Amino acid sequence: MTKSKQKSEPAKKSEEVADRLHSAAIHLLRRVRKQDTATGEGPARLSALSVLVFGGPMTLGQLANAEQVKPPTMTRIVDGLQKSGLIRRVVDRKDARRATIHATAAGKSLLQRGRRLRIEYLAKQLERLSADELDALERSMGVLERVLREWR
Repeated sequence: MTKSKQKSEPAKKSEEVADRLHSAAIHLLRRVRKQDTATGEGPARLSALSVLVFGGPMTLGQLANAEQVKPPTMTRIVDGLQKSGLIRRVVDRKDARRATIHATAAGKSLLQRGRRLRIEYLAKQLERLSADELDALERSMGVLERVLREWR
C-alpha cells in the first residue's frame, strides 16, 4: 500500500472497534433472542410486530421495506400476526385495495412481555460485573446512543 492509501491511526482504531462491536452485537442479540420462544411467535413475526409497535401503523409495502423482505413474504407474516390477534388491518376508505396495519393491544402487550424477558435475562448476566465494570458499560452505552442519534 502506498502512503497515500494507508489508513490513519484513528481510522484503523475505528475499524477495530467497529469489528468488535459488530461481533458483540450479533452474539448479544442471539443470546437474548432465545427468550423470545416464551412468546410463542417466531422471530420474523416478532420483528415485524416490533416495527409496528415502535414505528406506528404502516402499509404492507412500508413494513416489507422496513423488514427488508418482499411483499409476498410480508403478506404471510402479517396473515399470521392477524390470525394470532396481534395486528389488525384498517382498510383505506378511499381505496379498498390499500390497508394500514396496526398493532393491537394484545400485540403491544406480547411485545412488551418479550422485551421484559430479554431485559431480565440480560440484567441477570450483567449482575456478575463489578460496580466499576457496570459503570464503564453504562458510560459506553451513552457513547453508543450518541453515535446512533448522529448516524449519517
